[in-house]
Amino acid sequence: MTIPTRTLGGHVDVGAVGFGAMSYAMPYGQKPSDTKDTPEGLIDRALELGVTLVDTADRYGDSESIVGRAIGGRRERIVLATKFGIVAGPTEGRPAVLNGTPAYARERIERSLSLLGTDHVDLYYLHRVDPAVPIEETVGAMAELVKEGKVRFLGLSEAAPDTIRRAHAVHPITALQTEWSLWSREIEAEIFPLCRELGISVVPFSPLGRGALTGTIASRDDLPANDYRRGMPRYAEGALDANLATLEVVRDIAAAHGATPGQVSLAWLLAKAPDVVPIPGTRRAAYLEQNALAAEVTLTGADVERLDAVTVVGERETVLEGNWTDGVTPAQVG
Repeated sequence: MTIPTRTLGGHVDVGAVGFGAMSYAMPYGQKPSDTKDTPEGLIDRALELGVTLVDTADRYGDSESIVGRAIGGRRERIVLATKFGIVAGPTEGRPAVLNGTPAYARERIERSLSLLGTDHVDLYYLHRVDPAVPIEETVGAMAELVKEGKVRFLGLSEAAPDTIRRAHAVHPITALQTEWSLWSREIEAEIFPLCRELGISVVPFSPLGRGALTGTIASRDDLPANDYRRGMPRYAEGALDANLATLEVVRDIAAAHGATPGQVSLAWLLAKAPDVVPIPGTRRAAYLEQNALAAEVTLTGADVERLDAVTVVGERETVLEGNWTDGVTPAQVG
């Protein structure tokens, strides 16, 4: 079977569920030996299922080079997305180092194209908004890459409403990438309605609550010692136990549909709008198949209402300032 397609920003058709390749950076304490599935085999299976959107970034370790090798000979069947703008993430109380200068945008696309083994990417995101550079300058430089044929469409990630509106006025923004899941609902107040108004599609990252919504995590003891999630508020002592209790609703609905908790969590996102395309990450073909088949789960209105009522304890990120979420930029001068 092949999953249905959706159209991002009214421009580009992709499978209703995408593939996030951050997993190749192994941020959650994974090991290369955790799976025998090869990247090439994963891409083969993705295409068989109709999963065509492949999302990576220059900050995901070796992900771009791994994806580049995996899509060799099949580039025309892939909608390829990558991102730039993060020089260093926030660490030990220090804010992230972000760069949205025109020169950096050009430098990074050249590097990404080389690693990905292609002459263009289909969707190029500003990964985080630079607090020192007007968004008009960054998007203006990205628009030049579109004119040169190195990029087809533009996206933003973790941008504030005013930033999104200003960027879209410079060049159409096809997609906004942000964290959105049953556990992360902040987008729903202002950002999602604005995206609907402007015709910008939403591509949710971490749509499975960074793994918790799959139902495979029972406690903090299930997380490796070097797992990034151990430091996240929703995975903290006490908070995680309370949050995992919300899975009872998800499991109940999953049982009624003959689905997994993860599939129900993805189906809930797919029900929000016809151009929402979540990008769950995995390095395992079995999980890739489960994620893709979420597109075949049709929730009832009552199901959606029950899932909408789910609440969680704790912020979604340890660091919320410094443009790591809802990024803003200074006004353009002149």
